[in-house]
Amino acid sequence: MSMANQGEIMREGRAIGKGRWGMYVGAAVLALVVSLFSVGAQAQISLVFGAYSSDKPSAMVAQVRPSLNIIAKKAGEIYGEEIVFRMQIVKSYKDGVDQLVTGKFDIMRLGPASYVMAKERAPEIGILVMENKGGRKTFNGIICVGNDSPLREVSELRGKSFAFGSSRSTLGRFFAQLHLMQAGVFARDLGRFEYVGRHDTVGTVVGAGLFDAGALEETTFGKLVRKGVPIRALYKFSNATRPWVARAGLDPRLTDALRRAMLALTDAEALRALRFDGFLTGSDSDYDPTRDAIRRNPMFFAGFERATPTRQSRR
Repeated sequence: MSMANQGEIMREGRAIGKGRWGMYVGAAVLALVVSLFSVGAQAQISLVFGAYSSDKPSAMVAQVRPSLNIIAKKAGEIYGEEIVFRMQIVKSYKDGVDQLVTGKFDIMRLGPASYVMAKERAPEIGILVMENKGGRKTFNGIICVGNDSPLREVSELRGKSFAFGSSRSTLGRFFAQLHLMQAGVFARDLGRFEYVGRHDTVGTVVGAGLFDAGALEETTFGKLVRKGVPIRALYKFSNATRPWVARAGLDPRLTDALRRAMLALTDAEALRALRFDGFLTGSDSDYDPTRDAIRRNPMFFAGFERATPTRQSRR
């Protein structure tokens, strides 16, 4: 082989070597980039936040989403990993409790009665915070009537029609029926009653004259009045505010980060959307009055079937 040919082969060999080396380096860099992206993806924690539609689903999202974004950012800083919330709105109280108890919801905004029912089924669920209403852990329910109604006392509802909320609603059922009992009005004394669902539906049907009275939360009552629905308050009663609850088995360090982020929420715009004043610490004992109202509820129906054998309660 000539010297010229040997030199050509050597030059070709060096070129091939450089190409292979470049391939190795490129592959290593690519693997590193993929690894970094994988670590980033794994570090993001996706949590499902659940709520049921006590108002229109779109209104629920608009109410809660701004605060969830702020809470996720703050909790992620505390926890050391990125946190994102996916919202899921369910139609009924029962569906919401089922999703929480089975672990499909990580965090949920519950009504007091739904919390009590969920806690009975899954004792390991825990309260993160309670909603803050003007520095208090209580808020009001309203028994409303039409603006032109002659009724002035709850005791005058004998023989009248009544619209309750959901059959699992704290204010719309359990506390409303408790206060009716305390005024001497039982199921057998009402002309008729139905469970019509959401709080805004209660106010709407009473305002339309379809029912003589109904029970709903004060915030929704005020919203409807401002929109021109012709209803007024007949009676006001209080109850514990809603708890935000973590499912059983959620990382305690994560729940602590979420709680701290919730308690630190001060953003004015987010709070305006929430329609309450942030959060306060809470405990299971805050819901003992709700447990008592649920325990006493069968008394409301005493003698109902016997007195009205052809009328069925939509419980």
